[in-house]
Amino acid sequence: MWIFDWLHGLPPIWVYLLIPLAPLAGSLVAGLGGWFLRERAHWAPIAGVAFALYLAIFVLLQVLHGQTFYGNVYTWAVFGNLPVHIGFDIDSLTAVMLVVVTFVSLCVHVYTIGYMHDDPGYARFFSYIALFTFSMLMLVMANNFLQLFFGWEAVGLVSYLLIGFWFTRESANQASLKAFLVNRVGDFGFLIGIAAIYHYCGSLDYRTVFAMVPSLVGQTVTIIPGHPWSVLTWIAILLFIGAMGKSAQVPLHVWLPESMEGPTPISALIHAATMVTAGIFMVSRMSPIYEQSATALSVILIIGAITALFMGLIGLVQNDIKRIIAYSTLSQLGYMTAALGASAFSAAIFHLMTHAFFKALLFLAAGSVIHAMQNEQDIRKMGGLRAHMPITYLTFLVGGLALSGIPPFAGFFSKDLIIEAVGESSLTGATFAYVLLVLGALVTALYTFRMFFLVFHGKKRMDEHTQEHLHESPWVITAPLIALAIPSLLAGWFFIAPVGLGAFLDSSLQIRAQWNTIGEIAAHWQGTGAFLVHGLESWPFWLAILGIALAAWFYLLHDGVPAALNRLLAPFTWVLRKKYGFDAFNQLVFVQGALLLGRRFWHWGDEAIIDGGMVNGSARLVARAALSWRRLQTGYIYHYAFVMIIGLVLFMTYFMIWRG
Repeated sequence: MWIFDWLHGLPPIWVYLLIPLAPLAGSLVAGLGGWFLRERAHWAPIAGVAFALYLAIFVLLQVLHGQTFYGNVYTWAVFGNLPVHIGFDIDSLTAVMLVVVTFVSLCVHVYTIGYMHDDPGYARFFSYIALFTFSMLMLVMANNFLQLFFGWEAVGLVSYLLIGFWFTRESANQASLKAFLVNRVGDFGFLIGIAAIYHYCGSLDYRTVFAMVPSLVGQTVTIIPGHPWSVLTWIAILLFIGAMGKSAQVPLHVWLPESMEGPTPISALIHAATMVTAGIFMVSRMSPIYEQSATALSVILIIGAITALFMGLIGLVQNDIKRIIAYSTLSQLGYMTAALGASAFSAAIFHLMTHAFFKALLFLAAGSVIHAMQNEQDIRKMGGLRAHMPITYLTFLVGGLALSGIPPFAGFFSKDLIIEAVGESSLTGATFAYVLLVLGALVTALYTFRMFFLVFHGKKRMDEHTQEHLHESPWVITAPLIALAIPSLLAGWFFIAPVGLGAFLDSSLQIRAQWNTIGEIAAHWQGTGAFLVHGLESWPFWLAILGIALAAWFYLLHDGVPAALNRLLAPFTWVLRKKYGFDAFNQLVFVQGALLLGRRFWHWGDEAIIDGGMVNGSARLVARAALSWRRLQTGYIYHYAFVMIIGLVLFMTYFMIWRG
């Protein structure tokens, strides 16, 4: 295409370098020059991310024509026999991720102009989100585990800054700290996994490690005496622990709903295209390792399915519009994780892509609603917004239908493909996972349209002041909604075959024949239309329709039914409101336990041993010794003479007896 002609004259390495460096430059300009730029601080980050998107599309087109890249740019440091390279792995998987990350990030950047225009931290926020984009790009482009870990930790650090952006709120500070600490738990396992890879392979370069994987098959390591583990299973599970933290899988999911304390644009960016998708991408990239361990795949499959259903159920009892969407993110990440466990890596990436579009759309549309509602987030205080916000209404509907898996919206194709792949799997736990994922289709549609009907339909439940000021959001907010609604509607049609069925991603993934569920589906592929017709005959579709119908019955036609059901199912809803006790358990065991342990160390260690014994104790000892020895200073000459005589006698005795 002519708009990319000038790029053909650049060395490919410069194109790859500019993709992450453009957002980084925008971040530095906004961060260091924000005091001067003020309300114009958005121009540099937006220009940087837009340029990165332009280059990402160019790279995608190049990859489509067979031009890939794998190599190092420079050596950053050398530690003994371990060189630390900065390098890139540009293949089909990377190309898809680059376009998704930069496109969603650009929409969020533009949206932020309208949403954060009155915030005193306007420039700082743009600096952070551009830095967030840079970190994610470095993660997906890495060709070695250390660079991957750099991007991994960088997105965690910037998410801490963004979740706690409104640092004057105690709840925001607690949420950011919770996200940081929970991710450190996962990252500890991830780091041990990387160390194990270096120990057994002697390298952290992707291709070198993947080439050595067959030689590790059959090797064992003893973690618990008498119980040897497969080395590859051990490494795969350790790496997945890191993915559980970043991609918020049970039980390391507790930080994600709390991240709603950050501004809505960052909620969209974290939940749609950056941090939470890092774990899905990482496991897909490590497919040569995971395909050698049926145990690891089964663990991933079961954890993903449990997360998909049980986190969706919590969304049914939430009333904060952002938290409902947050729990839907947890549920959809569970679908992606289950796909990884079924070796359907391409289906997971396909759902990652479609989910990025419709989840960013839902969050930004929710932000548009919150903006119009004078920062009110409780859906019980909304209602009847359809007439006042037609663009937000229609785009929210598109996102809701895509999330619920209704054809022909994008979410239908990716979610249905995952459920089909899990149903085809022969791994341990596949049947259990399939049942949970099918039931999840009902739950997803129910909580999504409960939210939709309470927000946009029915009678108005807000105060008079809010009603008088209801209006559609400005174009800088609605334009990104429209831009995201288009792929939320059409992406499934165009990308299920090349991305979902692996035709485009095959060169980036390694799948063993006995677990190739996507290959089984592709072998019977008869086109997108036939897949859609098949979907209309399947359980997930009709359960989704049932969920929408139940939501309409409960919240539009018989609004007294939900209250009656709450009373009837009080024990069940209590468990859901308590979020299965995860937060209470963490608070009691880890938080209170840490405080109790800290107090004990303070009393016994600091007060008793250090202050009481070593500091004050040594001072008391010196004082007592001084009091004792001062009595020898009598001032009488004959006392001193007597001591000298005694000393002389002792010395003479010593020399005569022991030295004579």
